[in-house]
Amino acid sequence: MSKVPFTALSLSKEVLKSIEEMGFEIATAIQGEAIPPILEGRDVIGQSGTGTGKTIAFAVPAVEKTDTGSDAVQVLVLCPTRELCIQVAEQIGKLGKHKKNLRALPIYGGQAYDRQLFGLKRGAHIVIGTPGRLIDHLERGSLKLDKVKLVVLDEADEMLDMGFQEDLEKIVGRIPAERQTVLFSATMQPGIKRLAQAFLKNPLMIKSTPENLTIPAIEQAYMEVQRYQKAEALSRVLDFHRVKLGIVFCNTRIGVDELVEHLQARGYSAEGLHGEHKQAMRDRIMAKFRSGTTEILVATDVASRGIDVKDVEMVVNYDLPKDEEDYVHRIGRTGRAGKKGLALSFASGKDIFRLRNIERFAKMKITRRAVPTLDQVESAQHSVVLDKIRETLAAGGLDRFHAMVDTLIEGDVTASDVAAAMLKLTLPEAQTREPEQFNAGREGGGFDPRDRGDRSDRKGGQDRGGYGDRGGNIDRGGNGDRGPRPDRGGYNDRPSRSDNVAEDRPKREWKNKPASKDMAEFEGATHAKLFINVGTLQGVRPKDILGALAGETGIPGKAFGNIEVKEKHTIAEVPEDSLDTIVAVFKKVRIKGVPVKARRAEF
Repeated sequence: MSKVPFTALSLSKEVLKSIEEMGFEIATAIQGEAIPPILEGRDVIGQSGTGTGKTIAFAVPAVEKTDTGSDAVQVLVLCPTRELCIQVAEQIGKLGKHKKNLRALPIYGGQAYDRQLFGLKRGAHIVIGTPGRLIDHLERGSLKLDKVKLVVLDEADEMLDMGFQEDLEKIVGRIPAERQTVLFSATMQPGIKRLAQAFLKNPLMIKSTPENLTIPAIEQAYMEVQRYQKAEALSRVLDFHRVKLGIVFCNTRIGVDELVEHLQARGYSAEGLHGEHKQAMRDRIMAKFRSGTTEILVATDVASRGIDVKDVEMVVNYDLPKDEEDYVHRIGRTGRAGKKGLALSFASGKDIFRLRNIERFAKMKITRRAVPTLDQVESAQHSVVLDKIRETLAAGGLDRFHAMVDTLIEGDVTASDVAAAMLKLTLPEAQTREPEQFNAGREGGGFDPRDRGDRSDRKGGQDRGGYGDRGGNIDRGGNGDRGPRPDRGGYNDRPSRSDNVAEDRPKREWKNKPASKDMAEFEGATHAKLFINVGTLQGVRPKDILGALAGETGIPGKAFGNIEVKEKHTIAEVPEDSLDTIVAVFKKVRIKGVPVKARRAEF
């Protein structure tokens, strides 16, 4: 189908204005084919994967068909997960921004009933919900569906996989038979066909071809990495590409928790997301990720559908997904809103054959790529510092610093010597390291699984083979000044690694740090406000403070709340029960070379 502008789809001026403000001009294939028949009142089956714009395809007609003169629920959208439920509600809210008095209400498990009951009592025109919580409200009598005229089943295959068929039948059974039903699914498994036969009348079938399952802006590659080498490879990848916002997928909850602990120990601002977290914790984690306080989100497939963060630069499949469709959903988290994205997968052994199956399924090419070498990582970090220097020179305002340099220039000392000394203080020390092992023995830079290298002489995390040392921004006294990590400028000290390379988990021996606490202690914990005497004048960012808090205390990063960095100080929300411990630990910490003074905020 040729490209169709939204202005050619007979939409109201209010909706067109909203679409324009959202930055859309041309409808995607699924949008151009689905919106007209849905507006006409036809039942529609849309086979469409992630990244194809299917949410807009049904959200636009939902907004257009709503009569705001009535307070009754007129459109019901069913979603498999709370994350997708929230995303759809946000899209409908944006599309209905200029339609007077339009109210859309998300209803999902984990959220307080009071808020949902208030919204339903007030009157919601469009309800977006998960099956379980919708049934709860139906049984309570707080949700009435007798006026619903449009039902949308989003990600219907996922709902069937999660065992929601009976719930769907119970919900749809409460809706008048004279209704319009729209179903979207990434696959057309037998269960979907039976569902369509039961709920839809003479539906129009619209299919998005496999070529459209992925976004052309996503560059896809894989690296041949053995299991015990994944953590080191991931660190190099993140440093080389200077990732500011990325998602790493693991297949298990335990894998997520272990990798988050490992990344935090290496100085990254990382959080985990999986099905064991309560909704309040999920919301807090996602808020920190969207704001950029958290750089790396490590997640199971609970996050592969329904999370729309437009600035995600990279997706890494730390573990390859179990099937091809999950791969498509995962990588669809990057390259959104027309931006470029990178999807990398770690693979070895039988995983290579699974990648070939994915290529055939989605009709795309996943190219092989070498893990960045140590020299490449260091070069990338150095280029960041040089770019910042050029920007500072262009900005001017250096007069008082020129005077300081002039006091150092005497005898054989030149301005070039002074600049070189400053770079030596800023950049990591060049380290004597063992021969490069990661790319040895394989054509094209693959890993040699037989060569793990001798790690026995690596002390205190100092010798990591030159891999982007993170040690300079916080000086604990006695640990050595290792220089800052230039591309992040945050809390970057790296602990020593355990000799157990099979598990590759950090061995924490920091003198000031108490034993790591179980995350269960912090579920629903009360927060206190902590005052810290560093701010933007010292070049501090929220992620630097979070790294220091988590790294020095052993408290998981997700336990902390908002971090507000002011010009001369920072206010951080920390667990109330841990505040005194944090204050005590921070007496021996430096951030950006400044001795830290921390205390309970008095305002």
